[in-house]
Amino acid sequence: MIEVIDKERCTGCNICVHACPTNVFDTTADIPVIARQGDCQTCYMCEAWCPEDALYVAPNADKAVSVDLAALKAGDVIGSYRRAIGWS
Repeated sequence: MIEVIDKERCTGCNICVHACPTNVFDTTADIPVIARQGDCQTCYMCEAWCPEDALYVAPNADKAVSVDLAALKAGDVIGSYRRAIGWS
């Protein structure tokens, strides 16, 4: 399930908005927001297509989990899906 958008990395390109097949995100004047988290199917399309590695999708598709963005960054988890599929 989509858990976080890293505001420091996100450039507001909205690629994630267009990549998401379930319309989880809303666009704003700044950066996209996670508007319908419960609709996320954990397909990882938003994370895969994000050129800035600004998204984290947790592998648990059933419920939202608490995440620590600093820990995700320190553990090099942000962007790990793109690297795993060879897109980064």
